[in-house]
Amino acid sequence: MWRREAGTVLRRVEPSAEEATAPFAIIAGLRIPAVPTEWAPHAHALHELVWVRGGTLTSRVADRVFTVSEGHGLWMPAGLVHGGRATAGAEFHDAFFVPGRAPITFEEPQAIAMTPLLESLLSHLSRTDLDDAARTRAESVVFDVLQPSERQFVLPLPGDARIDAIAEALLDDPADCRSLEEWARGVGISERTITRAFRHATGLSFAQWRQVLRVHRALTLLSEGLDVTTVSETLGYAQPSTFIASFRRVMGTTPGAYVDMADEFPQDVRNQSSEGVRNPVVPVQNS
Repeated sequence: MWRREAGTVLRRVEPSAEEATAPFAIIAGLRIPAVPTEWAPHAHALHELVWVRGGTLTSRVADRVFTVSEGHGLWMPAGLVHGGRATAGAEFHDAFFVPGRAPITFEEPQAIAMTPLLESLLSHLSRTDLDDAARTRAESVVFDVLQPSERQFVLPLPGDARIDAIAEALLDDPADCRSLEEWARGVGISERTITRAFRHATGLSFAQWRQVLRVHRALTLLSEGLDVTTVSETLGYAQPSTFIASFRRVMGTTPGAYVDMADEFPQDVRNQSSEGVRNPVVPVQNS
């Protein structure tokens, strides 16, 4: 689904004891070591909320790609198969919610607003010394404040055999600058057919779809500390000004302003730790 970064650790997710016994409505506190990490496709018996600090999280769910960054999380309903990756240096966190005991009815994956209050509550719930009454109070507030993000940054994938090869090639290399005419020759169909197929399958023109894809990738590169000029060159733009304009059209702000907003996230939330909590992922390969 994407080109794997050098040094990425590929992990297989195993069901945890907590998922089987589910002693509480919310099981919170996982932290993965800060290395570039990819998770093979998997599903959980519980609803899952994942978020990262100091990086981005990208997840592929069926015909959609989600990218969430600082201040946002991703809700994954129980039983939904998904894969994902976190950028180098990102701190990965998650919380599991027991279906039937957590009064949350999100039936589709979606971005969640990770406010400082919500993160603080989930960090609080990772403690092992809470009595039942304290845990119940904290869980009830989580249910009240957990809300979808105003921005649902998702890239629809075509799912159309005529153009899937184009989409997959661009997922692997968003900087591929081949024109619509060149793509048409490569896959043996007309430019008009490609245009209509992208519009029908994704609601976007080919050019719009590639633009959104590049912004997804730009969020990852910016979170890794690359400057705007380097990101622009990496994504195949002729001029940084063209990249900045494209980013603004999709995100409503410039790359620089976006990075500044991420850097302003409260440090006390960044520094909260949940070391020592169960870790249900097993490394299987380096690549």
